[in-house]
Amino acid sequence: MKINFVKYHGAGNDFVLLNSKDIPELKSSTIKKICDRHFGIGADGLIVIKDNATADYEMLYYNADGNLGSMCGNGARCAAVFALQQKVIENKIANFKASDGSHTAKIFPDGTVKVSMNDVYNWKIAGNDFIIDTGSPHYIKYVSGLDEMDVKDEGIKIRYNAEFKAYGINVNFVERKAGQLFMRTYERGVEDETLACGTGTVAVALSSRIKDGIPETGKFEIPIKAIGGDLKVFGEFADGLFKNIYLIGSTQKVFEGTFDI
Repeated sequence: MKINFVKYHGAGNDFVLLNSKDIPELKSSTIKKICDRHFGIGADGLIVIKDNATADYEMLYYNADGNLGSMCGNGARCAAVFALQQKVIENKIANFKASDGSHTAKIFPDGTVKVSMNDVYNWKIAGNDFIIDTGSPHYIKYVSGLDEMDVKDEGIKIRYNAEFKAYGINVNFVERKAGQLFMRTYERGVEDETLACGTGTVAVALSSRIKDGIPETGKFEIPIKAIGGDLKVFGEFADGLFKNIYLIGSTQKVFEGTFDI
């Protein structure tokens, strides 16, 4: 059976997008095959958009290993553009459901997409490192010499240690140079470095606020550079939590076609 797909990327974080109306229920092995960069289309993950009774659509995100994943920030941004292309939404503002609840998306004329993220009220400081859940769990480690790091090798050491092995964690390595944050990410489910990570970018932004000392209240705007492109996080800290958080960045259609499953 042939299925129709569109491939997008957000800051180099790439995804195969499918409309549930055009496909049968996919097995984990089929999703893994589609995401394979040698024998499939190739992607960091696969997203299915489907009808939802209380939102414009629901986004199902699957990791490249074929398993159902948690919230994907860059994937959500790409899914909004795909939903508009598929006429699932009629304008450039959408309400959608993801694994962690309700979100909004706004599409700008240049293809930039802003997605709302859930409030973050709980984090852990582990020595000089941080553990923050932004819809997906993230470990944030500040380092020097980021450009020369073997991110896959170092990421595996944390992702598969005794504390995180059972459920996995995404590992973000961060360096601040001349006031600018640079990041590289090892993603669980991909089990390799990706060119960007949306929920990871949000986690890095929040960690920088914690690291610098959180003011009692205040809005923030934090640009972050990933290998695949620039992203920005907006939000505020009030009432003891991070809220009104938004992830914004570019999206790009790569190509579309059919694939024999």
